Amino acid sequence: MSSPSPRPHLSRRALLGAAGLAATSGAALTACSSDADPAATTPTTGGTLRAAFAGGGADETIDPHRVNLFADAARAKAVYDKLADLGTDMAAVPRLAESWTPDADLTVWTVKLRQATFHDGSPVRAADVLYSYRRIADPDETFRAKQDLAPIDLDASKAIDDQTVEFVLKYPLAEFPNSLAAFGAYIVPEGAETFDAPIGSGPFTFVSFTPGSEFTAARFDDYWDGAPNIDRLQIVVADEESARINALLGGQVEYAHDLSATTARANEGNDAVTLIASPGSNMLGFAMKTDRAPFDKPEVRQAMFLLCDRDELVESVLSGRGQIGNDLYGLGFEHYAADIPQRERDLETATQLLAAAGVTSITLDTADVGSGFTEAAQIFAEQVREAGVEVEINERNADTYWADVLTEGQIASYRSGAMPIASHISQRLLTDSPTNLTQWHHADFDELYLKLQSTADDAERETLYQEIQQRLHDEGGYLVWGFADWIVGTLPGVQGVAQAPANTLDWARFDKVWMA
Repeated sequence: MSSPSPRPHLSRRALLGAAGLAATSGAALTACSSDADPAATTPTTGGTLRAAFAGGGADETIDPHRVNLFADAARAKAVYDKLADLGTDMAAVPRLAESWTPDADLTVWTVKLRQATFHDGSPVRAADVLYSYRRIADPDETFRAKQDLAPIDLDASKAIDDQTVEFVLKYPLAEFPNSLAAFGAYIVPEGAETFDAPIGSGPFTFVSFTPGSEFTAARFDDYWDGAPNIDRLQIVVADEESARINALLGGQVEYAHDLSATTARANEGNDAVTLIASPGSNMLGFAMKTDRAPFDKPEVRQAMFLLCDRDELVESVLSGRGQIGNDLYGLGFEHYAADIPQRERDLETATQLLAAAGVTSITLDTADVGSGFTEAAQIFAEQVREAGVEVEINERNADTYWADVLTEGQIASYRSGAMPIASHISQRLLTDSPTNLTQWHHADFDELYLKLQSTADDAERETLYQEIQQRLHDEGGYLVWGFADWIVGTLPGVQGVAQAPANTLDWARFDKVWMA
């Protein structure tokens, strides 16, 4: 790893007084706002952008195929590229891939690469693409995009020439471009094995990285999509949301990621901060382990669904800035099963189900790893207690929370950014999915998903999407209570930050940001 940066991890304690600094700097911040200066909308070059993200301690990574946290993804996005990324509608948008063309039966896809170079000056080639995908598909590894790339027969796939990849699939796949846009499916140079000093083809070149503390990168002037406006990007860790907003108000950072609705409401009239919200793009809920007591019984999961007062959670946790959920991922996305009736609270039925199942207590895992996490857990615990079930709230270590709850516990606070519904299924709900937090293991479900992916007819495929979601609504392990606005904050002098759901092309796209 690189040597530590002079700018340390931004803890809440270190930043408790930062809000007070805003009182002395507010005039200067207001003068930088785009309202005060019409010229601020014209991109300028130069400067360093400091962005505060929640982190993961020693588990943070700069290996682009191991990304899990939003901070990991933001760092990877700065240094690397994918063949495609997701637009706000969850449709694949070409990036390193200039085009993709299927054959008649959807089993062979030809991908043409655009002219792009790695940071060491070498061209991005078909061999680099195949190497990257084969690394992700390593059977001894659990890389995040592995399941999304599973349809590809990487032994049969080949480089036609340096700019052309022929992907041979194991079965017809109508939505193959979504695989190219999979979370973590970044392209690295052929032979790359260590990432202490990573080389990518993204808009910024690597400078330094200290897990749990900081990441610094510099403008890549030869970036294929145009050199970034800023000279340097620094991503610093501030686990608690209060630390991030205080760092922003205190001028210690120019960008604060993942702000709560409560913070947004409190700062709506504050000229010292600009809020950018993407409505309904962040799924919030609880994940029940379907392979262990008491949630191995479908009737117990049904009881949890029926105990949840979604309106209370949206109003209390999100300050009303969100929409209620219906225990399904992807509200408003393509293929979402909007015709399934909204589930309503039914305390009487839930109490009967739990009594019949003999459930008297549960342990709910949570941690301060996201806006409203612990508050939502406390509110839901009170709702469950109304059915006569005791709830112990287990506050886990924030640095290891996601790794811990993947395999441990009974039920855990959960959230997700945006991705295609197909990716949500493949990454989280198949028997061998790498992040199968609900431990949903059903061979017939796997087969149904494979059938969906192999169906070329749009109408038939849509019917299968609805069937899969109906089953998850009936007996799945995800209790989805709401969809929150995705909110980031900047100083008024920061321009070019897009309104975009997390994990999409324009999210954390710091190469398009400038300092007015």
